[in-house]
Amino acid sequence: MARGTSEVSAIADLYLVQRQALVARVGSKLARFSHHRSLVIGTATAGLLLTFAAMLAGGRSGPFGAIMYVPWVALFATQLGPVAGGLAGAAATALYLVVAEADGMPHDPATVALRLAPLVGVGVAAGFSSRRISSDALELQSTGALQRTLLNSTVDGICLTDVAGNIVLANEPLQRFALELGLPPHGTVADRLLALADRTTEPARYRERIQELGRDLAASEDQFELTDSGRVYRGYTAPVTRKDGTVVGRVWTLREVTADRNLERLRDAFVAAVSHELRTPLTSISGFLELLAEEDELGSTGRKYVDVIRRGNTRLRRCVEDLLLVAQIEASRLELHPGPTDLGELASATVESALPDAEEQGIELLLDVNGSLPLEGDAARLEQVLDNLVSNAIKFTPNGGSVMVSAYEERGALRVDVTDTGIGIPHEEVGQVFSRFYRASTATRRAIPGTGVGLVIARTIVEGHGGTISLDTREGEGTRVRVALPSSSA
Repeated sequence: MARGTSEVSAIADLYLVQRQALVARVGSKLARFSHHRSLVIGTATAGLLLTFAAMLAGGRSGPFGAIMYVPWVALFATQLGPVAGGLAGAAATALYLVVAEADGMPHDPATVALRLAPLVGVGVAAGFSSRRISSDALELQSTGALQRTLLNSTVDGICLTDVAGNIVLANEPLQRFALELGLPPHGTVADRLLALADRTTEPARYRERIQELGRDLAASEDQFELTDSGRVYRGYTAPVTRKDGTVVGRVWTLREVTADRNLERLRDAFVAAVSHELRTPLTSISGFLELLAEEDELGSTGRKYVDVIRRGNTRLRRCVEDLLLVAQIEASRLELHPGPTDLGELASATVESALPDAEEQGIELLLDVNGSLPLEGDAARLEQVLDNLVSNAIKFTPNGGSVMVSAYEERGALRVDVTDTGIGIPHEEVGQVFSRFYRASTATRRAIPGTGVGLVIARTIVEGHGGTISLDTREGEGTRVRVALPSSSA
């Protein structure tokens, strides 16, 4: 029974497809015919005369004979407009009256008016309708051409598919990508993209993602690289829905980002090289500063200068270490060495080391630790997280402001809040603050120095410990960064 039902369904689908194709072919031929104006006018003239001759020979004017002229009057009107349509209606009426005269039918004024009015009316109405339809068709054609030009002018390859993944339309850039990549000419988008799997740098992951896209209609963005050419592409897809939420299709875009990827690699290599070159002299400076601090002849002024140099050197070393750590993160080489530690003690040490900077900038630095907060973690890395968060808070808080560091336990998790009364971050930029080298506009406008990697490092370390980090901010009011870590007693 199931097999019979499926066969009937297949036959019905085939019938519908063939019928649609036939209608499309007939419509196309009619459209081409209507574009030959002289041919249409000649056909209408011949039709009028042949109808007149047939009616004259058959003697069949009758009360409904005028109807035989309607198609030819309408053809004249569609090509020549309402005035010519009205004249054609009048001419058709005259021909009808000639036949009626030959048949001996009465042609009093009322009869003539009853025959003349419908034919002239048809001619005028058809002329106006044709003019309106032609205007709408030209506007639609112009809009369609503009949309095609717009789609073809983008750098992205774009296509629209139905829910099953079959391509409905595609722009020229996507067609070029398909030819360059050697994609199959048939099948769904997912099937065609799967043909690239063995040519990518990560075949298994690529194949898995494409198969997921074939099943899941949710919006998604992915990137893949070809092993043979080194070219890198970024793809994006999202569902197309009606106002009621019904999914009717899917839009796909493809862009080559090889140049962007190469630029990122060059930047990473440059950062790593510069960081390594700076590390050695900074270590030497630190050593000589320690020796210089032991000299008895420095005096209070000299020691003050040494302290300033030491703090500047420490900031620079921290910057270099951050850049090197980012390079390790990008290469997935970040190592954590967990052991028993206390989050409260780490917070206290961080605040103590940051006090000189806070006092120098006229900022009140406060600490609130709620008892012992034991956890299993990499103490050095966690302290680096807190150092980055507190130094950022101090850096972005103006003179006279305050920074509060709170460490406590809540619902089985250890939490650290770093809250400041600083310049804050615009709401539309919050989603980018955890991106590499990103700096908020509030910081760049005030020329506040920084590398834009502190939050990237903090998030990576926190997530490596199984925790989370979040940020809540209001421009001009301040920022709160919250870190949550699993407790060793949980």
